[in-house]
Amino acid sequence: MANLYITEQGSIIRKTGDRLIVQKDEAVLLDIQCHKIDAVLIFGNVQFTTQAVHELFEHGIELALLTQTGRLVGQITPPMPKNIELRMAQYERYKDEDFVLKLSKAIVSGKLKNSLEVLRRFSYNHPEINLKDEISNLEKSIQEVQTGGSLQALRGIEGSGAKVYFSGFAKMIRGNFDFDGRRKRPAPDPVNALLSFGYTILFNEISSLLDGIGFDPYIGFFHQIEYGRPSLAADLIEEFRSPVIDRFTLNLINNNVFSQDDFYLHVKSGSMYLTNEGIKRYFKEYEKYMGAEINSDSQEIKKISQRNFIREQAHKLAKAIKDEEDYTPFLLRKE
Repeated sequence: MANLYITEQGSIIRKTGDRLIVQKDEAVLLDIQCHKIDAVLIFGNVQFTTQAVHELFEHGIELALLTQTGRLVGQITPPMPKNIELRMAQYERYKDEDFVLKLSKAIVSGKLKNSLEVLRRFSYNHPEINLKDEISNLEKSIQEVQTGGSLQALRGIEGSGAKVYFSGFAKMIRGNFDFDGRRKRPAPDPVNALLSFGYTILFNEISSLLDGIGFDPYIGFFHQIEYGRPSLAADLIEEFRSPVIDRFTLNLINNNVFSQDDFYLHVKSGSMYLTNEGIKRYFKEYEKYMGAEINSDSQEIKKISQRNFIREQAHKLAKAIKDEEDYTPFLLRKE
């Protein structure tokens, strides 16, 4: 199944039978069976009927409301039995300093190892690009993780490693795009705009997934509690930033899926954003990318989609929390 993204401004979501219909004026833009949908995300000025929401709830489908630029406004979630045992264990583990530090080390280690593997793969395929310094420095950062004795120390290692990684990431961009480092708010260039948009979409997807499994998405470990932030989603996304969103962004740019004309500058915020047509193309490519199968470490399942791999990791995290086991992050296989 896939996520459904509604971006056509002024459209409305209705239902007929067990199908969703997206209309604008008298035209039907989309007609799809509910059982083919994981979640519905609507962007900006899109309306929906009460009957459509009832149908979504019947199928256990969550509805997320976002601004046109991708900022999450809120979610409408069907009533589901919540895994109270998991939540109780999550609250207990949150108070266990040894568990928090061990899990945080796994999270940071997974993030940095995947960042390193992205650099290594590119370096292997493009030997003319010198990434030796970035690879060497990231290897050192990974070694430092195990000796980090506090969350503060780990955050310093993670931050330094991310800076080194994005220095290498800049060298991997080919074509008519400039990138001189990671900038979040505002995103001053198209590359940062694509990264921020991708992280936002994946973050919302992970937050919904965690909520559906029965976690409290707001109780994190490496990312401690912060008002209004689903900190556990911030934890789980770390190991998927470089292997999913960063590689996807490179594919979009280096394969000329987007050009400078697909972006515009929002003068008030000083941030670059995708145009409406750019957003539609982004989601088409994103769903194709997330549905692509990659090699699995499981003996039972040899191939698994990237989206399902994230779901598997969420269940691994639940087992680690409930059974107080070590958590093994997702790692890109070495090529």
